[in-house]
Amino acid sequence: MQIKNICCIGAGYVGGPTMAVIAMKCPDIKVTVVDLNAARIAAWNGPLENLPIYEPGLAEVVAEARGRNLFFSTEVDKAIDEAEMIFMAVNTPTKTEGEGAGMAADLRFVEACAKNIARVATTDKIVIEKSTLPVRTAEKIKEILNSEGNGVHFEILSNPEFLAEGTAIEDLFKSDRVLIGGDRSETGQKAVQALVDIYANWIPKEKILTTNVWSSELSKLASNAMLAQRISSINSLSALCEKTGADVEELSKAIGMDQRIGPKFLKASVGFGGSCFQKDILNLVYLCKYYGLEEVADYWHQVIKINDYQKDRFAQKIIDHFGGDLTGQKIAVLGWAFKANTNDSRESPAIYVTEKLFKAGAILEIYDPMVSKESIFSDIDFYWEASNKEDITTRISVLDSISTLDLGIDAAAILTEWEAFKTINFSKTIVFDGRGFFSSSTYSIGKG
Repeated sequence: MQIKNICCIGAGYVGGPTMAVIAMKCPDIKVTVVDLNAARIAAWNGPLENLPIYEPGLAEVVAEARGRNLFFSTEVDKAIDEAEMIFMAVNTPTKTEGEGAGMAADLRFVEACAKNIARVATTDKIVIEKSTLPVRTAEKIKEILNSEGNGVHFEILSNPEFLAEGTAIEDLFKSDRVLIGGDRSETGQKAVQALVDIYANWIPKEKILTTNVWSSELSKLASNAMLAQRISSINSLSALCEKTGADVEELSKAIGMDQRIGPKFLKASVGFGGSCFQKDILNLVYLCKYYGLEEVADYWHQVIKINDYQKDRFAQKIIDHFGGDLTGQKIAVLGWAFKANTNDSRESPAIYVTEKLFKAGAILEIYDPMVSKESIFSDIDFYWEASNKEDITTRISVLDSISTLDLGIDAAAILTEWEAFKTINFSKTIVFDGRGFFSSSTYSIGKG
């Protein structure tokens, strides 16, 4: 089966970069990325320096393929109708109400996407789960497609993304593995092979792993949970280092040299953020509870609790330094994205830390080189408790440039590891280093 036309529903952090690379590497395949958000699509079609997502190397990839075989559109139905293969890359946030609220994945957008495909499709389609989804979601998608469709045949594949924001393009070019889950039937395996053939244009076949659908769906949750577990493990040990006089960086180096463990994800920090780790772990916790595995659920939930503890501990160190009251204290918050080399601030530690500092009375100057003022205030509006939002306009300012930073501030909190922050002269400023940037700080995580 040779695919000539691909549609991707969802032009976000997963759909946009993934489809751009597929289009670049497969010039004979037409790739159309669709989204109902007209402003987002306009940004994808606009100047390369203003793409809606910041990823190193992304603009160059888009530049090569856009207009040749890569297209961004709001014409969802047209793209579905023309495509032989459809990727679903829509948002799957954590539920905020109903059964599983606060833990389970909200599948409203996935289900709406499936219903739209079923309504429009008049020819056989391969439908691919690209979003991170709970185990057996494919069963629900198939049920919707078959019950509400027009009698055409659908094959459902799972192809989870394993992209790290900030290195997404490199991860797509040089994937350590591509996972494709499909039905074991003859038609299911033909669909799997069709997707294998696409990735094989640039990924060595030995790195393309095929499984059943359920294994593929669970693999993404399990991978993120285990990576987050490593971060929470070293962060928990950082608290012990501070009490005993040990140095967490020396500890991490010693642990990382153990070949059974390795050095990755052993950097102590203010905590992890992003759209995947917390959401996926909570989803895993919910699944374990659903299947009656309470002890397993408690085990994985502890990863989240340690992450919350680390953010709280960092903020409290700043508050304690000023005697428990930050009223009138001017503090620079440097970094809002959850990590460097991305403009994604979802679940960023900075959101929680600044809320606690603000609640304690601080006057805040916030700066991030890639996160806009509008996005920062939008995050505050969305994530902060309503009771903490008074006086925001008078006590919070967002800087347009690092050059406007007031070096007469009372303290600076480093919350994202942007290299540009290393150039700032903090000789007269108290620095609370949440990312292990500076050898000497008033407070650096995990230093006794």
